Amino acid sequence: MPELDSTKKPRRGWKIAVISVVAAVIAVGGVGAATATTWKPAADALVGSSLATPTAAPTTEAPALPVSMTLAPKTGATLVNPADQVVAEVKNGTIFNAVLKETATGESTDGELFVSGSKWIASKPLKFNTDYTLDVTAVDDNGKQSNQVSTFTTVSEANEADMWMYPANDSTVGVAQPLEFHFSEPVTNKTAVEKAIKISSATGQKGAFHWYSDTMVRYRAAEHWPANTKLKVDINLFGVDYGNGQIGNFNKTNTINIGDKVVMEADATAHIVHIYVNDKLTKTFLASMGDERFPSAAGYLVLTADKQRFATFDASTIGLKPGDPAYYGKLDVEYATRLANSGIFIHLAAPVAIPYLGKVNLSHGCIGLDREGASWVFNNMKPGDLVHTVGTPDPTNTIAPTDGFGDWNIPFAEYAHR
Repeated sequence: MPELDSTKKPRRGWKIAVISVVAAVIAVGGVGAATATTWKPAADALVGSSLATPTAAPTTEAPALPVSMTLAPKTGATLVNPADQVVAEVKNGTIFNAVLKETATGESTDGELFVSGSKWIASKPLKFNTDYTLDVTAVDDNGKQSNQVSTFTTVSEANEADMWMYPANDSTVGVAQPLEFHFSEPVTNKTAVEKAIKISSATGQKGAFHWYSDTMVRYRAAEHWPANTKLKVDINLFGVDYGNGQIGNFNKTNTINIGDKVVMEADATAHIVHIYVNDKLTKTFLASMGDERFPSAAGYLVLTADKQRFATFDASTIGLKPGDPAYYGKLDVEYATRLANSGIFIHLAAPVAIPYLGKVNLSHGCIGLDREGASWVFNNMKPGDLVHTVGTPDPTNTIAPTDGFGDWNIPFAEYAHR
């Protein structure tokens, strides 16, 4: 019987010991098992070791720069010009919401964002005599909101200034018609008002304003308007300060139609009138003009819009009284076309004067014609047509500039120098 090999027993015991250790590890949790009690080396054993895990950085967000907001008009502002821009501007953020509304009615006004959302501007002008609220919300770079409100009031009705123009929009007038502008309030800031009114003619004529008072200005060209063209009058007075806090209240564009060039040459010495249409002699009529006591005005006159098929002249309106040799009481006339506010007309001569047409001046300053002549003027000449009188006793005896339209008696260089 062979002898037992005593050297193998220790190897068997080693294998059993290894198996026991592995079994113990598996019993604790197993290799790679996810348990709450997973073993790990002591912390001091990992210091300086490649196995050490770095601590995670904190996730707190960086503070944003504070939002700065500027609103215009500023809160509490009064007498705000309705033409002023309503603006909200933001620094270090963007505009999240902007609301401009009438405080009393809640009616809102739209606006637009600019500069990448950092500027808001109202898209419509304000109203007169109205309280407004501008409410703006902005956000910083981290989305934090901030709010600012401005309340303000526009100028009152007492500071609202109007204007009207003659001739009216789409009127047809003659080549000599000045444009006349009347203001509801005195204008002291005349330069600003002139800049707000732009007149354009077909030929780009040079023109000028002439102020006759603080509430009335006229505009005429150096030469007459070109016949059969249009004038464009751009009126941009909304928000313009007339002076003394009076603010213009509208913008508008008017068109004025210029008709044929019609000019009457009236000769007080020859007792005759010639009428030219577009520089061509068209009509000739015998006339009677102002006598020695009441001579016809010299120079240039312009037909006005006042035409009366039948009219009554009253001698008392020119200072005549009963007993005066020139007194005529009340006289009925026909085809009266006004040349001046003081009472100068072209009209059908009185029956007593008809035999003297072409021979003697018998009127009190008017131009008397026969029926054919007076009716032709009444039916064919228009406001703005020109009458040029010559042969009067005193060539300097022109009408006052505002007694009708005596503007053409003023040299243009003087006219343009208000």
